[in-house]
Amino acid sequence: MNAERQRALVRSERQPASRLESRAVWYVFLIPSLLGILLFTVYPLIESLRLSFTKGVEERYVGGANYAEVLASETFWYAVYNTVYITTFQLLIAIPIGFLIACLINGLRRGSNFFKVLFYIPNATSMIAAATVFLAILHPDGPLNYIVQLLGFEKIVWLSQPVSAKWGAVVLSVWHWLGFVIIINLANLQAIPIEYYEASSIDGATRLQQWWWITVPNMLGSLTLLLVLGWIGGLQRFADAFMLGGLQGSPARSLHTVVGFIFERGFGGNEYGIASAASYILFFFILLFTYLNTKLLKMKI
Repeated sequence: MNAERQRALVRSERQPASRLESRAVWYVFLIPSLLGILLFTVYPLIESLRLSFTKGVEERYVGGANYAEVLASETFWYAVYNTVYITTFQLLIAIPIGFLIACLINGLRRGSNFFKVLFYIPNATSMIAAATVFLAILHPDGPLNYIVQLLGFEKIVWLSQPVSAKWGAVVLSVWHWLGFVIIINLANLQAIPIEYYEASSIDGATRLQQWWWITVPNMLGSLTLLLVLGWIGGLQRFADAFMLGGLQGSPARSLHTVVGFIFERGFGGNEYGIASAASYILFFFILLFTYLNTKLLKMKI
């Protein structure tokens, strides 16, 4: 018995040391990731914050002058308007349509996987590739104008007018994002307990009543989540507007977004202080929208 007790004591003394050694091994594996975060995320954030208070190649300190200049710029606020305009209509169109399509796919007995893949393919492609396809579609001699001419109308130069150019960006963003909306809604639809529908059927509820009183209330969480993600992504939009409108968001800067403003002033005009200040103003906008939408999530839902 004494020998067994001694062996047990030895094992208990060795366990803490072995646990520390095993943890140390995992911390070693984390070092490359931590270095990557520090080098490519933390350092650029600190450096851009420093640059936002400087001006010129010599990087002379100017205090909050860059922030004041950005906030006083009509071009910046027009870029904010364009960004909010495109994002608002993207969400107003994509979220309801995606929800309805998800409900239809969820009700299928066969072929649901085919439609999931079909609708998700645009989201799996890069925005650059999607925008390139849309440039071909919206070309004056493209397939869209071919259909317009078949209907007896004259061809339209879609990207030459501010309104039609904005709506071209809206349609592109809806088409590209719709598959993601459908997948999120489908995941939530399949999480609704089937017992709810069975109990309502016993009580004599119709399919429409079940959809309105059971499905819709249980989907408010995913719909609000999509709203949050849509605003965060929409405020950072750049690739689609840049591909359709170029550096200045032509025509007449109607496709000029906030990130486009930052890119133009930073890499186009070498005004890195202005670009950094605009980046932090955009960060504040995203933080504010995220906070407000998070409050919506907690209201539920």
